[in-house]
Amino acid sequence: MTIPTNPTPPPLLRDKTYDAPSVFKPENLLRAARQQKGLTLAPLPETCLLDPDGDIVRWLLRTGRAERHEHWACYHTELYTFTWDDQTFGIIGNAVGASFAVLLAEQLFASGARLLISLTSAGQIAPNLELPCFVLIDCALRDEGTSYHYLPPSDYAHANPKLIANLEDAFSSLPFPVRQGAVWTTDAPYRETEATIATRKAAGILAVEMEAAALYAFSAARGKPVICLAHVTNQMAQDDGDFEKGEREGASDALMLISMVSRTLNYVERKI
Repeated sequence: MTIPTNPTPPPLLRDKTYDAPSVFKPENLLRAARQQKGLTLAPLPETCLLDPDGDIVRWLLRTGRAERHEHWACYHTELYTFTWDDQTFGIIGNAVGASFAVLLAEQLFASGARLLISLTSAGQIAPNLELPCFVLIDCALRDEGTSYHYLPPSDYAHANPKLIANLEDAFSSLPFPVRQGAVWTTDAPYRETEATIATRKAAGILAVEMEAAALYAFSAARGKPVICLAHVTNQMAQDDGDFEKGEREGASDALMLISMVSRTLNYVERKI
């Protein structure tokens, strides 16, 4: 077999039909999982969370604040439910990376979720960020693979502008600042170089993480509400104090922020 040395475009970008329906549907997988596991269909909380680091889930479990959702039919994860600030949430921990995050997003919405919030840790790119800090991600540079299965090629995947507009004045009462801006989504954090980082910094990127571009592409393609947040905690292990999230591994502040996002967007939806 002759292998072309420089195929153009690469296979990732070839033979895509973005308006065609999917053959493998999350509803079908979940139905099969329920049959095999003897589970009944039960509603999820309307707002569900992805916690790629797992710190929030671990803190909730350690303090007795969360319990396992007995009817979650996913083969790969456990879903937990908890109440915070008079709101009930579902949460999945350790959903690291674009493809895994979108796999779970597909299954959560197929199971009845109405809003998905992802809060991931991120590495600092912009030099003027004071660590740790939070970022409301309004767009993400598509340096990963999953987003290209949902949307045609472009530099950035964007959050739903209506969701972002509704959140712009939502954080003034929080005891910590929340920046809004662009991040860089990578599939390969251990292969980024000084030259690439310098290019991203020049483009005004605030931080680097691993899920947002794919989740926003999914959101746009499927018409599902997704908000991505970043907890910028490190300089990619260039500093001895890297990855320090603060008190309770950052869980209290993170949940305060998540609660505000959920309350604001659900309030707007009820008004509409």
